[in-house]
Amino acid sequence: MQTKNILIAIHHIKASYSTKWIEYCKDNGISYKLVNCYESDIVEQLKDCDALLWNWNQSNYKAQLFARGLMTALDRDDFIVYPNSNSGWHYDDKVGQKYLLESINAPLVKSYAFYDKASALEWANCTEFPKVFKLRNGAGSHNVQLIKDKSRAIKYINQAFAKGFQANHRSGVFKDRWWHFQRDKTLSSFLNVSRGIFRFIFPHKKNRELPRERNYIYAQDFIPNCDHDIRVFVIGNRAVTKKRMVRDGDFRASGSGRMTWDIKQIPTECVQIAFQTTEKLGAQSVAFDFVMDNGIPKIVEISYAASEKGFPDCPGYWNRDLSWTKTPLRVEYFIIEDVLDAIEHQRY
Repeated sequence: MQTKNILIAIHHIKASYSTKWIEYCKDNGISYKLVNCYESDIVEQLKDCDALLWNWNQSNYKAQLFARGLMTALDRDDFIVYPNSNSGWHYDDKVGQKYLLESINAPLVKSYAFYDKASALEWANCTEFPKVFKLRNGAGSHNVQLIKDKSRAIKYINQAFAKGFQANHRSGVFKDRWWHFQRDKTLSSFLNVSRGIFRFIFPHKKNRELPRERNYIYAQDFIPNCDHDIRVFVIGNRAVTKKRMVRDGDFRASGSGRMTWDIKQIPTECVQIAFQTTEKLGAQSVAFDFVMDNGIPKIVEISYAASEKGFPDCPGYWNRDLSWTKTPLRVEYFIIEDVLDAIEHQRY
């Protein structure tokens, strides 16, 4: 790989991919500069760069407001960004993902969207329950509720088309912390509960800035008898996987902290569908959550990236031909390597 005269711009955020991107550049003698994408002259600052990498997060209101627009504007033939528009426009937008995946006939769990109260109530009066109701955004299974009967669905719909819901579900976050304390019973998990109480009473400024979610309904069929989901994170021609167990007494796997990397427990159909779907989307990377519906893989939702804490112990990766390469890895390195390859291809 030719890296001479390459300059990578990185928007650095603590506890994000950017830490490892910077580390990779230092270790491999690649020139980089740190930029602040919120500065008014950011486009001018990038004119001497070959690419921009920004691992923007769904919980940051400023990023939600601005990141898609900037990355789409910069994503053109002679400038490379991560994530590009094909990878990132649908990030943390479950409703947008519904239409996107349906348009390419991807095996999405049956999903429903309504934008007026009358239509939503008409559906609730004739559909079968339970259903999984979700807000458009949110991670770690926050903003996800299992609605078991029509009366609860009608109550939810009435709220959705009135005051709406907090985009950051503080009670959900606190319940997560309490669940982890009950599971781990460590000082660290106890302190997290204490911090959760504080943040429940005094929410962080960035969470107060998130607008309320209202005037729509998004729901999915509930797939019964699922004690796990399958996470497949495709980066270019590689995929890393894990099996995540659901929480005790719950239907959600995300955020449980209980997982296995054993590839014998990963259905190869999930990996194959993930590669095929990523190619159809023209995306640089996609993280998929699958559930098995009577042995058939169904996509629950997608994201352009997975948590930087999500794959620290992964023992290897799948290749596009579904062969397995056993090796220590960092998914952040895969991303920057693909960006460098794209720069080289563009030049030569």
